[in-house]
Amino acid sequence: MLIKVLLFATLKDRAGTSRHDLILPDDVMTVAAVRLALAERFPAIRQHLETAVAAVNEEFAFPHETVKDGDTMAFFPPVSGGSGDRESQPEIFRIADAPFSTDDLIAAITTPATGAVCVFSGMVRGETSIVRDAAAVAHTQRLEYEAYTPMAVAKMQQVAREIRERWAGVQGIAMVQRVGTLEVGQNTILIACSSGHRDGGCFEAARYGIDRLKEIVPVWKKEIRPDGSSWVEGHYMPTPADSGSSET
Repeated sequence: MLIKVLLFATLKDRAGTSRHDLILPDDVMTVAAVRLALAERFPAIRQHLETAVAAVNEEFAFPHETVKDGDTMAFFPPVSGGSGDRESQPEIFRIADAPFSTDDLIAAITTPATGAVCVFSGMVRGETSIVRDAAAVAHTQRLEYEAYTPMAVAKMQQVAREIRERWAGVQGIAMVQRVGTLEVGQNTILIACSSGHRDGGCFEAARYGIDRLKEIVPVWKKEIRPDGSSWVEGHYMPTPADSGSSET
């Protein structure tokens, strides 16, 4: 059978390719078996595959799950459109390769009933204190972001559903992630939530949104420093509960 494999971040760099068609015996039917076969094909990524997250057809996949001929599998490091009533619950989910307007996004999720909007905006930081040496500072020249775009948008939508389950007073939700090369001081991500008033959940929802996106939305960044570069990988490993298909 033929499995279409997509590789991201460190795995892409080490393998020297972002896409590969893997031909496997018909009896190779699980995610775990495909992972092993890929490690044999690309020994340079074997170590990284051991901790990589797997997805089948843009949904998290786990070792025991089966794969079929023609499936698309993605492997990537742990990660560091909308639904509902568009008038009363407007939503924006976007992977952007160009600067965006915060004012325009706020306007897009504001309804006649809106009295408060909470915005979290991430930025490229040029200096970072080193934990083991309070006097030392690490310098960043720029960041390079990439995303598994179809799955990233789907996971943004999942985060929005989770927000609405927790904070019924939230009206509009906007999530925008930049990709490509970003310089120090540029916006990297924006989460905005609107509600009828400041106690309607917009503060809590925006905080939950950024924390949750950093867990399950497949986006990675490469840090470019004066002394070299490296992909910044997270530590959170998805569980079956993080699968959109497990929602109730």
